[in-house]
Amino acid sequence: MHYNCALTVDCVVFSKDGVVLIKRKNPPFRGAFALPGGFVEEDETVEEACIRETLEETGLSIQNLKLVGVYSSPGRDPRGRTVSVAFAAESNMNSLQAGDDAAEAEVFKDWEDADLAFDHKKIIRDALKMMKSPEK
Repeated sequence: MHYNCALTVDCVVFSKDGVVLIKRKNPPFRGAFALPGGFVEEDETVEEACIRETLEETGLSIQNLKLVGVYSSPGRDPRGRTVSVAFAAESNMNSLQAGDDAAEAEVFKDWEDADLAFDHKKIIRDALKMMKSPEK
């Protein structure tokens, strides 16, 4: 038995005011807010994909990537089976601006109240837990 599975990345960038989210320009979830991220290219690592996608969608250069987790629930993406490797990262926030697949890029203080795409609320919660844990 063989099936294909797409590999994606998501990036959680916290600032003192909240978390960086983009407004999706394309389906699925067009118009919804989401973490910056996307598909891993054939010739790159997941870390490289995370850095590239975050830069393309938000204008932010990120560093100090920390693995938040792997998200693989069937049905998490209506386009088909995807497995996402999520990272938390740091940025100086100086160049935040929407680009590529993002209609907007902004820092959300009240992300818990926002209608987020995919399973991104869970990823942000997991990243927060990880950042608060003593062995970070």
